[in-house]
Amino acid sequence: MARAALPRRLNWQLARVVELVEEAAQTTSIVLAPADWPGHEAGQHVDVRLTAEDGYEAQRSYSIASGPEDDHLVLTVERLDDGEVSPYLVGELRPGDELELRGPIGGYFVWNQSLAGPLLLIAGGSGIVPFRSMLRHRSATGSGVAVRLLYSSRALGDVIYRDELAEFAAAGDGVDVSFTLTREWPEDWTGYRGRIDGKLLDEVSWPAAEMPLTYICGPSGFVESASGTLVDSGHDPRRIRTERFGPTGT
Repeated sequence: MARAALPRRLNWQLARVVELVEEAAQTTSIVLAPADWPGHEAGQHVDVRLTAEDGYEAQRSYSIASGPEDDHLVLTVERLDDGEVSPYLVGELRPGDELELRGPIGGYFVWNQSLAGPLLLIAGGSGIVPFRSMLRHRSATGSGVAVRLLYSSRALGDVIYRDELAEFAAAGDGVDVSFTLTREWPEDWTGYRGRIDGKLLDEVSWPAAEMPLTYICGPSGFVESASGTLVDSGHDPRRIRTERFGPTGT
């Protein structure tokens, strides 16, 4: 009688910091080389644990920014000044240092090319991180799934992966990227302005009749508002996947 495969036990391991890349004003990508990385799916996350000299531990979860096909594991962290973990990761970490992490974690908020499209991605702030992994995976596998990404940021300087997202949009292979800035914008800004609402979603998203597979990631209030607005406009809630973070996700 065949036995079902047992899930892989997640153990803490050390990952060496290879490079630090400044992505935005308060945001840094940490390029890592884990000791024993089993691979991941686009949309998964890891736990990071810091231990002080007195034994005090602080642990946070971070979405994986790298695609499954990339050479290194990448985490992108936004610094929150009142956080226990992010100020160290963004301000103190240096190449050659080691981080303790555990993962990959998660099976609900993942995407692969076998899933039916079209694909609607809605990001608020650092909620763009897992979508970078998804877009890289789509590119690496040659997927033709049509994608529309709507990304809300406070200001243009807060947009994470700005150049890379522009490259995805310019490739001409079915990725459409829209930005909305909620607090300030350049005088020559031609993108959207203001928070995501029903009018903006009607302009940018796929019609409900197209049955898009939708992923929404960002602060809790942002996710609840966007998902509720889509459902109210007729989108199938079974085709909407959400991932949210609050003030403690720092």
